Amino acid sequence: MHLSRRTLLASATTAALPATPPHREHLRTGFERLEADGYSLLSGQRVGVVTNPTGVTRDTEHIVDVMHRDPRVRLTAVFGPEHGFRGTAQAGGSEGRYDDPATGLPVYDTYLKSGRPLADVFTASGVDTVVFDIQDVGARFYTYIWTLYDCMEAAQLAGKRFVVLDRPNPVTGREARGPVLHKEFATFVGRQPVAQAHGMTVAELARLFNGEFLATPVPLETVRVSGWKRSGFYDASGLPWVPPSPNMPTPDTALVYSGTCMFEGTNLSEGRGTTRPFELLGAEGLDGRWAAAANEAGLPGVRFREAYFTPTFSKFQGKTVGGVQIHVTDRAAYDPVRTGIALLVTARKAWSGFAWRSDNWIDKLTGSAQVRTMIDAGAGTDEVTGAWQEELAAFQRVRKGYLLYT
Repeated sequence: MHLSRRTLLASATTAALPATPPHREHLRTGFERLEADGYSLLSGQRVGVVTNPTGVTRDTEHIVDVMHRDPRVRLTAVFGPEHGFRGTAQAGGSEGRYDDPATGLPVYDTYLKSGRPLADVFTASGVDTVVFDIQDVGARFYTYIWTLYDCMEAAQLAGKRFVVLDRPNPVTGREARGPVLHKEFATFVGRQPVAQAHGMTVAELARLFNGEFLATPVPLETVRVSGWKRSGFYDASGLPWVPPSPNMPTPDTALVYSGTCMFEGTNLSEGRGTTRPFELLGAEGLDGRWAAAANEAGLPGVRFREAYFTPTFSKFQGKTVGGVQIHVTDRAAYDPVRTGIALLVTARKAWSGFAWRSDNWIDKLTGSAQVRTMIDAGAGTDEVTGAWQEELAAFQRVRKGYLLYT
């Protein structure tokens, strides 16, 4: 992996808003701190917000509704990502261009737009500053962080300022895990060399993008979360959980997602169409032998239960399939990416019908052909996870320079 070190260009300033001592007040999001400061960072600007249903206050009111009625900020546009601003679209969909019934604001569609076409959207909107506030889940292939990247690049091309309102990483920011994307495998589920579980907040990622990947950095400011510790899981934040997408219903889903989303690259169900997507995995013909093999692997912080379920949509719709349910028993010890690899290895051995998706989507998810080819060659979990340690260490070194929280 070759990452340039443009530290001086990286930075994005962190807005000098008043700090909140964590021992005196509860955690405050970037938006809460922006509002408390009277929106001084946005003074005199026509503002557009890139957001979705997760852009809420702790009393569950959407920040667009809050800002729209506040005379201290001039909110003139909203930009919706995959699933849309109000969240009405399923995976792979968006809401298109419309006027928001609640506020009358024009809503522009960013999904699958990048570069000059997206810059043209920002120009047409007439905004001076683009604000980003979306809850991420900590995985490279979750598309909102690449919406962030694309919007930063487009804002630079359109001559706009860019402000990121930070939120906690729900699965902690302790460390990065998993393989690092190889540039030749870049897609919307991974544009740049980032680890599969990046262990960063969106503001930290924005600083990384600006310093390492954008050809020309965008004028960037970040508003930090106050009172957040890198070791904290989402339930310690005191914030309400709003599903960032239809198949991310709970923080439990986010905890396993960076590992089990790899099953999207197989012919097994990843649990879409159930109440526990990414925690339930299975296929027709699988039985209790898979759960037994997975438990024998002795993975830390997790147990596997033999499970049967009938997806209401997606793979095996309307059919009863067998497989496993993941039960995390120790969040601190649990490694979602290693667990996902172990489940792929054991599923292949337990079920003769195991196959990768014909388009090798697994390569896009993992960032190279290495995981697929090693498992096909009979490699075990330790061999597969050991193969990416050097590139992961290189990413960890680069990542360290952009972290905002200790």
